[in-house]
Amino acid sequence: MARILLNKSHLFHNLQLIESKIKDKNKIAVVLKDNAYGHGIVEIGTLCKEYGVRNAVVHSVAEAEKIVTLFDNILILADKQPPSYSHTFHMTINCINDIELMQKNTKVQLKVDTGMHRNGVAIEELEEAILGIYNKGLILSGVFTHHKSADELSSVFFWQKNNFKKVKKEVIKICEKLFLPIPIFHSSNSSATFRDNSFDDDWVRVGIALYGYLDTNPIFGIPKLKPVLSLYVNKLSSRKLLKNQCIGYGGTYTAQEDMDVSTYDTGYGHGFLRLNERKKFFTPEGYEVLGRVSMDNLSLNTTKDEICLFNNAWPLAKAHDTITYEIITSLKPDIPREITS
Repeated sequence: MARILLNKSHLFHNLQLIESKIKDKNKIAVVLKDNAYGHGIVEIGTLCKEYGVRNAVVHSVAEAEKIVTLFDNILILADKQPPSYSHTFHMTINCINDIELMQKNTKVQLKVDTGMHRNGVAIEELEEAILGIYNKGLILSGVFTHHKSADELSSVFFWQKNNFKKVKKEVIKICEKLFLPIPIFHSSNSSATFRDNSFDDDWVRVGIALYGYLDTNPIFGIPKLKPVLSLYVNKLSSRKLLKNQCIGYGGTYTAQEDMDVSTYDTGYGHGFLRLNERKKFFTPEGYEVLGRVSMDNLSLNTTKDEICLFNNAWPLAKAHDTITYEIITSLKPDIPREITS
């Protein structure tokens, strides 16, 4: 059976780089949404707790409930109706209408649109939103935004950063007027965390960098992150493929000479995406994926019982003309995950 190995030392290495950048472990909020980017939310959450991380970010209440005992604060990005029992949960207000859906005494964090124009209240709606939160009996625990171009060489990053500075000042002014506690503020994703040399927020939300990747302009300096995940597959069968024989659907690979080949127990049904046959892909040991990837298996030019299919998502992302996020988040949650040192 295929299995995913999670390298603990690589994860801790990445966390150490993040901590050294922001100078405070307590300001790290690890993004564990979508099954920790395909790595396994419980496994990665447990390791982050061991490292000493106190804050996490997830997509839904269902995800938060899986790690409820691991973190002091869990920000839930996209659910509308939270349970009321957990003091660790912080629900996101993505628009004014969300306020009415929340239960009294729920901790909420207000997302503000500083220029991405995806989710969040407008800057002009800040006072209305905070008054609505106050009148509903909710607890405003945080205010945050999201950068759309922190990985690109443009002035947009500084424009949004300046907008968020204005947001902070306005939020503090409104809260002081209403005698409300000042909430925490956060804006930096992985790219912004490593790009910004004047960090002054209460959290950084690190997602892709936690797992060993950062797709950002090299001019900013790429930190030496280490990929955490490796996918191992096991042999189903072996055969001798004769010269000029083809293999797999459509017979798109033709042997140039007699060769030993084997079929392995992973395919696009497990989240290993169907390769574009115009581009070759080789495993870390140099074995070639032959022909089309099937739903439940693929072929390699080896007879080894177990093969590391990939331990770095960059080559696969290049072969698929996509980003590392898509490669790792596609891996299905029913593949067993194991932690290695």
